[in-house]
Amino acid sequence: MALICDTGPLLAALDAADPDHGRCARLLVDTDEDLLVPALVLAELDYWCSRRLPPEAWRIFLDDVLAGVYRIEPPTGADLARCRELQARYADLGLGVVDASVLALAERLGERKVATLDHRHFRAVRPTHVDALELRP
Repeated sequence: MALICDTGPLLAALDAADPDHGRCARLLVDTDEDLLVPALVLAELDYWCSRRLPPEAWRIFLDDVLAGVYRIEPPTGADLARCRELQARYADLGLGVVDASVLALAERLGERKVATLDHRHFRAVRPTHVDALELRP
């Protein structure tokens, strides 16, 4: 079993000043599941770290990736095609490719759990493999 991570909980866990820091850090530390990070989330996290946090925050996260705490999952061609479908279907939501890639990975792996703070998008989007995603924290 795996927990697919969106940008929000990862950023909050790195930022002690974030109001969601405690619950996100606990989620990531206390889980016994594999922590999967879609590659597009990795890029978005780098962007937000550079905007909001000191440079060492990103390096700490990257050290954890290199130590095997997180597994980076690149999108497949089928994932990108699914992202395209999702972005067209949910154009009114302004669903971005990063969120779409989280859902595409969840569908590909048959995983229902997603770590996200973005309930607006992830509650509205209907996956193909389950009735609804289980959103954490």
